[in-house]
Amino acid sequence: MKHARTTFLSVASLLCMAVAGPLHAEQTDDVAIPEAAKSFVSATCLDCHDGPDGEAGLDLSGISGDLDDDHLFETWVRIYDRVKAGEMPPPDSYDTDAKTTDAFLSTTSDWLRTHQQRKWKAEGRVPARRLTRKQIERTLHDLLGIDIPIADRMPEEQRTHGFTTVASGQAMSHFQVERHVAAVDRALEEAFRRALTPPDRELRELSARQVARRNPKRRTREPEMIDDLAVVWSSRLIFYGRLPATTAKEDGWYRFRIKASALKAPEGRGVWCTVRRGPCVSSAPLLPWVGAFEATDEPQEWTFETWLPKGEMLEVRPGDNTLKMASFKGGQVGAGEGGPQNVPGVALHSVTMERIHRGPDDDTIRTILFGDLEIQKDGKKPATLKSDDPQADAARLVRTFAGRAFRRPVSDDEVAPYVAVAMASLEDGDSLLDALRAAYRAVLTSPRFLYFREVPGSLDDYALANRLSYFLWSRMPDEELMQLAAKGRLSNPQVLHEQIDRMLNDPRGERFVADFAAEWLDLSEIDFTEPDRRLYREFDSIVQQSMLDETHAFLNRLLDEDLSVANLIDSDFTFLNSRLARFYDIDRVKGDTLQQVMLTPEDRRGGVLTHGSILKVTANGTNTSPVIRGVWINERLLGVRIPSPPENVPAIEPDIRGATTIREMLAKHRSIESCAACHVKIDPPGFALENFDAAGQWRERYPLLSKRRPGGGPKIDPSYELPDGRTFQNAEEFQSLILESPENIARNVAEQLLTYGTGAPVGFADRDDLDRIIAQAAESDYGFRSLLHAVIASPVFMRK
Repeated sequence: MKHARTTFLSVASLLCMAVAGPLHAEQTDDVAIPEAAKSFVSATCLDCHDGPDGEAGLDLSGISGDLDDDHLFETWVRIYDRVKAGEMPPPDSYDTDAKTTDAFLSTTSDWLRTHQQRKWKAEGRVPARRLTRKQIERTLHDLLGIDIPIADRMPEEQRTHGFTTVASGQAMSHFQVERHVAAVDRALEEAFRRALTPPDRELRELSARQVARRNPKRRTREPEMIDDLAVVWSSRLIFYGRLPATTAKEDGWYRFRIKASALKAPEGRGVWCTVRRGPCVSSAPLLPWVGAFEATDEPQEWTFETWLPKGEMLEVRPGDNTLKMASFKGGQVGAGEGGPQNVPGVALHSVTMERIHRGPDDDTIRTILFGDLEIQKDGKKPATLKSDDPQADAARLVRTFAGRAFRRPVSDDEVAPYVAVAMASLEDGDSLLDALRAAYRAVLTSPRFLYFREVPGSLDDYALANRLSYFLWSRMPDEELMQLAAKGRLSNPQVLHEQIDRMLNDPRGERFVADFAAEWLDLSEIDFTEPDRRLYREFDSIVQQSMLDETHAFLNRLLDEDLSVANLIDSDFTFLNSRLARFYDIDRVKGDTLQQVMLTPEDRRGGVLTHGSILKVTANGTNTSPVIRGVWINERLLGVRIPSPPENVPAIEPDIRGATTIREMLAKHRSIESCAACHVKIDPPGFALENFDAAGQWRERYPLLSKRRPGGGPKIDPSYELPDGRTFQNAEEFQSLILESPENIARNVAEQLLTYGTGAPVGFADRDDLDRIIAQAAESDYGFRSLLHAVIASPVFMRK
């Protein structure tokens, strides 16, 4: 294939291999390349890609037809895709007639599909898949009735094809097993504690004086008393506004009601404040987020719920970086030092702190663990269970618990090892309580608990209940799903349709969008970088959290109202509070409540594409890169996969002097033949969004990094052209061009949902089913909810 170096990059990066047997050698039937494919490659490719010195490092002379080699299979898929897309052979190389090309495509497609279908029939399209740490936590909550954090006790999980749910990337090392056992022990400890001890009760009603500093003469970081109110002034001093009176005596969930008002608020707006938690001492890490509110002259009350570990407290303070800041020397604040500086502040009127539990009460937990057995307490002696036949009661309770934990009916043989654990414990003289705990521990550390039980072919109703529940709720199936599975009714299309809507409308379904978007859109990584404060002075933690809230609310609206997924690219609405609206330079939003806002062209916003959350996770905190954003948009929103760059090509680094634009540097980069084929896809969306800086704000010029000037560099040019030659001048025109083919957006969303929900990426043999999903969703203009229904009802979702 002549002059194909620039058009064959993605294949070149995959085919630099030593393969057995030349193309023209004798091959067995198992690895025989179809004649149409063999002749097509021989006629159009070997002139330039024959031998180790082949153009772009691509040697096709020895390519094999052994499709059992996953790498070779994917190589043939990419060759097929490039030919089908018209990227190869290059038009100026060979006059390949349509008949020959069609024969190659048809034959190769049948060959690849048949092989993959045969493999899946024997093995299943999804390898053995286990629960993620988030799913383990929520499952333990459901099983035991507890509410304590568990996930952070287990190792971080890698993402494969974008998701932690993908089976091929789920490792299970000795360390992971050890941490899983430790997490199970902590969960059982909490469940037995709540079942056997008095209820957790605590209520503190704290006045302003009680949350302020005790000694007004001492310089400290607690609020000071002014006019019978506990006051914290706007400042950058860390841990200023800490409230020792809220220190937790025990780990737990707490509900706080904070009554507050603003002092010296800026004209026309209130004082935005943050509520965070932590030890609030110099050696403490960054404070986790609890919430935010906009204090006004009129006192108001806000309610927050947070997990508060023992020894941690709240910090309440002005958190808007655009406010005038007070300066305090020596790391402490003396009474009377902030007021004369004429800065805004927050005045706390009262704080109420109440210990709560999220989930079942203690009686329910006792029933989960001990059934109808009575707990006996004798003074200071350990509690015991009253039982006339401990062996029989233990066997009965273990069997019931195992059935719930394994999320399907269990046979006597399956439950026997766990009953044996309880029996052995009793024989050793342990109490019935200890015997049950040992057996429950064995159940919860079993592969039957940790892994999905699926066999090749169509899922049975129990497997379907599990896949559906962990997809939409990231937790175990509830009683209704299990009852439908028991009756064999869940796989009925109408019943399945009704259950999808029930689950999405259930409070447990409120987390679906956040769970899915955390990985699909990389929102879980929004804390990975912090925008340079000297360049992005208006950015703060309130803005960042509001950005996440905006994207979650936006996606939920698409789902709730079945709006087209084309809104991901552009829309006439979004969700803002007054702080984020001001950050976006939109001046018609009041209050700290997130609200739907209709957009105008002057707002320069529309679609997830222009959400601050997305713009931030696709930047490095200092400057933007059209390459990083371009790759991200292609893969996450447009459904175009970009291969990794060649190792010998250096990355583009910004010119901190501002003498050279990123456009000029990339033009030189694209002159490298091995880079051009990918950059024709990467650069258009990357340049289209260049007017949005690393913090998500609009800009006209690049920053001058050497002098930390946000707008002192060269003027930004967002114009470019798409791979098909259509040109655009700005982001709006780019969005319009992309939306001429909304089916591509829908196809990508469907692929992302299938990958996340089934635990395997969409394969070549899934493509016909994917086409049917998109055709079905087209009837609703690619509504997000309709697309989700079509995905779940598809054969891809309904089989292992």
